[in-house]
Amino acid sequence: MSKIDADFDPQAHVCATQRWFEDFRVGERYLLPSRTVNAANFVAFQLVSGDNHPIHYDVDYCRLRGLAGLLAHGLQVMCFTAAGAGQFPHEVSDSLVAFLEQSCRFLAGVIDGDTLYPALEITELAPQRSTGVITMRATVHNQKRELVLDGWHKYLVKKRG
Repeated sequence: MSKIDADFDPQAHVCATQRWFEDFRVGERYLLPSRTVNAANFVAFQLVSGDNHPIHYDVDYCRLRGLAGLLAHGLQVMCFTAAGAGQFPHEVSDSLVAFLEQSCRFLAGVIDGDTLYPALEITELAPQRSTGVITMRATVHNQKRELVLDGWHKYLVKKRG
């Protein structure tokens, strides 16, 4: 039989101190977990996206075109910049209104076996009446220190009450 712990409060079980628009500063960085991509990642993304081009799942097709291995889907690489993989969404659990926009440029291919290092950095804070827009530069580097993706995200965040 389990024992009820009257001292435990699920509402106090938070991963980060809550922040509001005015708590953020240009230049703050959020490093997201690195990951080495492989064929299993590509197959999983193919199932979700429906993209069945052989450049993403046929090794011989890729090698005949001069690639060292399978080529990651561009949108899959972009997904690695999801703020949800890091601390930011925990900090804005009570103040986030919306994820407004996302854009990116794909600067180099990502091949099976590459390790990716995504990061977000606040580049602009645009205050409004009761909210503000936080713009973050989104980058992904590979293990060779090459920038393979460069873009931005925009979030609408409430000001303090």
